[in-house]
Amino acid sequence: MVTEQDVRNILKTVYDPEISVNVEDLGLIYNVEVEGSHVKITHTLTSPMCPFADEICNDIRQAPMQIEGVNSVEVDVTFDPPFTIEMIPEHTRLEQGLL
Repeated sequence: MVTEQDVRNILKTVYDPEISVNVEDLGLIYNVEVEGSHVKITHTLTSPMCPFADEICNDIRQAPMQIEGVNSVEVDVTFDPPFTIEMIPEHTRLEQGLL
């Protein structure tokens, strides 16, 4: 059975190319729902004008398909609330020298 944590773990393999931090540790993943073999992910981007938006969104959509038992992935991009540096988990901000 696929769990939310399985999905969050695989999303740690998806990196924002500009920052070289994965989308989970960057705080871009707002919500993960798993219903049987279907995964729904709500996420944001660091900026609505992100030059790598298509690549990041595609990678987020494709990553959970690597998990055995996942047959479909739905991705919603939102900018509400807008991303701010405060959304980055403290451990990541420490690692990146942002504190």
